[in-house]
Amino acid sequence: MSPDVSSSDSSPSGSPSSNASANEPSWSDLEREIRTGRAFAIVDVIAQEGGSFLKGASPIPRPLQAEAEIRLFIDRHLPDSSGAMKATLRTWIRTESHLSQNLDTPLLALRKLLTTIVQQPSLLHEFVRQVDMHWGQLYDERPFFQKPGQPAHPDDEYTHESVHTALSELLAMLESQLQTLDTESQ
Repeated sequence: MSPDVSSSDSSPSGSPSSNASANEPSWSDLEREIRTGRAFAIVDVIAQEGGSFLKGASPIPRPLQAEAEIRLFIDRHLPDSSGAMKATLRTWIRTESHLSQNLDTPLLALRKLLTTIVQQPSLLHEFVRQVDMHWGQLYDERPFFQKPGQPAHPDDEYTHESVHTALSELLAMLESQLQTLDTESQ
C-alpha cells in the first residue's frame, strides 16, 4: 500500500506547497546549486533573459511588415503586364519618407505618394521615365521615353496618360479600401 500523502505537503504538480517545511530548499536555491558546478556562459544568460524578449511581438521588423502590406496591395490592384510600373512604385515607396512616418498605417503612406504623383505632372513624368528605364532593363531593349507635351510612341507601354490613369485607378481602389477599414474600425 502506498504511503498517505497529505494534500498540505505538496501541490497537484508534485512541487512543494507553501506549507512545506522550512528545511526544504526553494527553487532559487536549487537553481543556484546547479549553477555552481557549471562554467559561466553568456548563452545561458541570453537564453534565460531572451525568453520574454519577443513576447507578444512579431519577429519581423515593423518597416518590413509595412512594406509587405503595401506590396500586397499593389500586386493585387495594379494591372501591369510587364511589372515595371509595380517595381518602380515599390522602389519609390521604400525611398519616400511617407512609409517611415506611417508604419502603423502603411496604406496611408501609399495614398500620400500616389496623390503626389498624380497631382504633380513633373513627378508623374519622372515616374514614367523611371518605369520606362526599368522596362528597358527587364527586356534588354531601348525604352520609349515620352517627353512632356509630346505624343507618345505607338509601341510605348508606359505613356504619361496610361500611367496617370493606372495610378489614379489604384488610388481610387485604395481610397475605397481605406474607407472600408475606417468603417470596420468604428
